[in-house]
Amino acid sequence: MSWSWILLATAGCFALKLAGLLVPEKALDRPAVARVAGVVPVALLAALIATQTFVDQQRLVLDERVAGLAVAGLALWRRAPFLVVVVAAATTTAGLRWLNLGG
Repeated sequence: MSWSWILLATAGCFALKLAGLLVPEKALDRPAVARVAGVVPVALLAALIATQTFVDQQRLVLDERVAGLAVAGLALWRRAPFLVVVVAAATTTAGLRWLNLGG
């Protein structure tokens, strides 16, 4: 990787952060902006989870990670504590990989 790309990415991140700080207070008080700001982190996290679960080297895959995600979803639905959700999902995924059921 070239240092010029790293410096360009750094400058871009700094500019984005600066732009967020320069947004006028009036713009942030609008109800529509508040609603969008509330759901954007959830949408980004869902997209990250989906790509990490269902994509491997630009291919759609269904493997042990899907079972782990399903167990996490079930644990969340049952209102389990976060640590229990993470451990249950990781244990499921690791157990299935250990059994080599995913192919």
